[in-house]
Amino acid sequence: MPRSQSTPVRRSLLLIADIGGYTDYMRTHRLSLAHAEVNMARLLDRVVDAAPGFDLVEIEGDAAFMSRPAAGMTEADLVRATLEVAAAMHQAFHVERRYVGSNLCPCRGCTEVDRLRLKFVAHVGEVATQTIRQRQKLVGIDVIQVHRMLKNAVEIPEYVLLSDDLHRLAGATSPPLGTPIDQDLEGIGPTRAFAVDVSDLPATAALPSPDPTLRSRLRRTLAVAGAGTPYLVGLRRPRGAAR
Repeated sequence: MPRSQSTPVRRSLLLIADIGGYTDYMRTHRLSLAHAEVNMARLLDRVVDAAPGFDLVEIEGDAAFMSRPAAGMTEADLVRATLEVAAAMHQAFHVERRYVGSNLCPCRGCTEVDRLRLKFVAHVGEVATQTIRQRQKLVGIDVIQVHRMLKNAVEIPEYVLLSDDLHRLAGATSPPLGTPIDQDLEGIGPTRAFAVDVSDLPATAALPSPDPTLRSRLRRTLAVAGAGTPYLVGLRRPRGAAR
C-alpha cells in the first residue's frame, strides 16, 4: 500500500473556475473533438494565468481548482480577492475565446467555442495537503463543499457563487452582495450561498483583442490543426472522448 503524508490544517480560500457548456461542446466527431481539446487547453491555460495570487491545485476536466492561503489576509481581503480574480479570469477567458474562434477551421470544435461560458464557486475553510505517490491534493470537508457547490440552481449564465462562510466576511453592503441561493449539498446538508453576476463586477484593465487580419487567422488555423493532430491520429486521447 502507498504511504501518504498530510500537512497541518490551514485556512485557505478555495476557488473553482468551471467552463460551462463543456459536455455538449465535446460531443462531436473526431476532427472537432481533437480541435475542441486543443481549444479547451488554451482557454484553461489563460484562465489559470489570470490568477497569479492563487495556486493551481488541479485541472479537473473542464475546471481549474485553485487555492490561496488565507493567512495574512483580512476578512474583507478574502472577498475582494475572490471577486477581483474572478473578474480577471473571466476577461482573460473571453479574450482567449475570441482568439480561438477567429481561426478559419469550419469544424464544430472551432466554430462553436463561442457557446462556452465561465462560472465560479468560492469558499473559505480549513484544508490539509495530502501527498500520495509524490502527488499532492487538498483534502478536508471544505474541499468537498466547494466541489458540491458546482451543482446548483443559479440561472445567471456566468456568476461567482460565494459560500455563506465567505459571503458573511464582506459584512453589510449596499446594495447587498449577490442573490441568496439555498442548497442541500450531498454529505454537507442545507447551506446558503450567494450568486454574483460576473457582468456586475468592475472591469479589469483592457486586454488586447485578437488581430483580425487574414494572415493571423491563417496562422491560428495552422496552429490548431498541428496541435490537434496527435488526438486525431490516436496518439493522445481527448479528455471528452468515450473510453
